Amino acid sequence: MKRIFYVLICALFAVACENDEKFSSGSGMRLDFQVDTLKMDTVFSGTPSSTYAFWVHNRQDSGILLKTVRLKKGNQTGYRVNVDGIYLDNSNGSQTSDVEIRRKDSILVFVELTAQATHQLEPKLVEEDLLFCLENGNEQSVNLRAWAWDAQKLYDPEIKKDTLIESDVPLVIYGNMTIEKGVTLTLRNTQLFFHNQSGMEVYGSLKMEGCELRGDRLDRMFDYLPYDRVSGQWNGVHLYESSTGNEFVETTIRNTMDGVVLDKATLDPDEYRLQMWRCVVHNCQGDGVRVVNSKVRIDHCQLTNTEGDCLAVAGGIAEISYCTIGQFYPFTGERGAAIRLASEDDFPLESFYCEGTIATGYDENVLKREQIDEAMDYQFYNCLLRTPVIEGSHFEEIIWESPSDEIQGKDHFVKIDEENLDYDFHLNEQSPAQGLGCY
Repeated sequence: MKRIFYVLICALFAVACENDEKFSSGSGMRLDFQVDTLKMDTVFSGTPSSTYAFWVHNRQDSGILLKTVRLKKGNQTGYRVNVDGIYLDNSNGSQTSDVEIRRKDSILVFVELTAQATHQLEPKLVEEDLLFCLENGNEQSVNLRAWAWDAQKLYDPEIKKDTLIESDVPLVIYGNMTIEKGVTLTLRNTQLFFHNQSGMEVYGSLKMEGCELRGDRLDRMFDYLPYDRVSGQWNGVHLYESSTGNEFVETTIRNTMDGVVLDKATLDPDEYRLQMWRCVVHNCQGDGVRVVNSKVRIDHCQLTNTEGDCLAVAGGIAEISYCTIGQFYPFTGERGAAIRLASEDDFPLESFYCEGTIATGYDENVLKREQIDEAMDYQFYNCLLRTPVIEGSHFEEIIWESPSDEIQGKDHFVKIDEENLDYDFHLNEQSPAQGLGCY
């Protein structure tokens, strides 16, 4: 009896194997694709993209044999494809043959792109069709789409003499861009994309107008989340002790570790070491703007969403006018303050004046004062502050925001979307802070 049972099992197994290995060339045989169009992100010309993938399903009761899988334009577009572990050799017409997909089975296709230079200023569509030619003569395809953007790549650039850069094409920085002591770099109307752990090291002077500084990832972390909304992608702008005369105008700095750090120096009450006007520093994994024992002016700027402090002033002289300072960093409950004001023995606070500014966030107290006493010269005038009421002459015409207010925290603004990390810090019409802030 056991022998008969064993023979029966073997027979059934053989039939199952035979069915699995049966391939049909009938005219009705077709593949089912996870996507009809594989939409890839923008890539810099000459820089490999991330790897994208999709499934190809055979939902038929028989196996399907693919005579060829090939790129329609061959090796002309820069796409690289791997089909079920088989690389489409670009030296052999970017194709492979005799790919089997057993019944009710699937294969995985991987796609990458290194686009050629487009020789134009705007991103250019790079399009290709991946063709699947079945044994029965049917041909199916998946459209591959990406955008290529020409850029100039700079590796550890050193600025050793006064230099003006105004570029129509983006600059991609690998390593650190260093401005030597006594030298001024002027950047105008230029986009700078910094590779991981890259940044600006300023020993001289940096003047920027109409610029954008961000990380170099143009793709997405998830389908809903572009890397442009992810913090900590590059090291930010570091202004060293010898650096002075820095001026940032209508410039955006985002997705850094620290945004702007101004090291301590001997305080000169007659000279600004840093002036910022209509700038945005957003989404930092450290501090947004940190200045130590320096004279600075920050005017009509947005400083938002930092794991550390949005604005940290330690000693020196600071003038803050009509800024929007929002501490809505989403990833930790131990985020820093919107404004941190400190005075220490080595760098005492000489003067601090804040006017027309919104300072709010998630926490009930976003204004932190360290070793600040009544005798010091500091003043908040005509501001909205999310902090318990502080009595005294240092605060005048203040809107004290409370957690019990109908409009509070993120309700002031057009969009605070924590799930998609999407923010718009223009004021809602209902906000009581009309006329305050940078917008």
